[in-house]
Amino acid sequence: MGYFHATTIVAVKRGPGDICIGGDGQVTTGEKTVMKHGAKKVRKIYKNTVLTGFAGSVADAFTLTEKFEKKLEEHAGNLKRAAVALAQTWRSDRAMRSLEALMIAADKESLLLISGTGEVIDPDQDFIAIGSGGNFAYAAAHALYNHTDMSAEEVVRESLKIASSICVYTNDNISVEKL
Repeated sequence: MGYFHATTIVAVKRGPGDICIGGDGQVTTGEKTVMKHGAKKVRKIYKNTVLTGFAGSVADAFTLTEKFEKKLEEHAGNLKRAAVALAQTWRSDRAMRSLEALMIAADKESLLLISGTGEVIDPDQDFIAIGSGGNFAYAAAHALYNHTDMSAEEVVRESLKIASSICVYTNDNISVEKL
């Protein structure tokens, strides 16, 4: 379960035109050393129509993102079909099974969590968070989403800011991508 440490990613969807994903910039090695403060863990892929964010090993996450983009191409941009295909491959492929990362992916229709155990989770509400500060960010997003009129980006930024004030593996060097 080592891949839950060292980052926080939050995604929020307020409607088809208000989708945002964000992450902190901290890269931590071991339990005590911050190696980098400004890593970018969120990106747009597949013709700028899909947002992704990852928690876990940086090298593993880049491998997953590349494989996910290939699955999106194979499935003509259908996020759910590509996510299920990636999860099936991730779970069954011997080399991929050792990858330690979680991924959030979003497009205008869907918001999904994809894991190496074969899980593709569509959350009950239109927000999700992962990583070491994920529970803190999720709680903040839950309150902000349900009790304010803040935009998706505002909820993402404030949730990450709150998580960074609590979680030692999360910093306030926040990067966001929007659709």
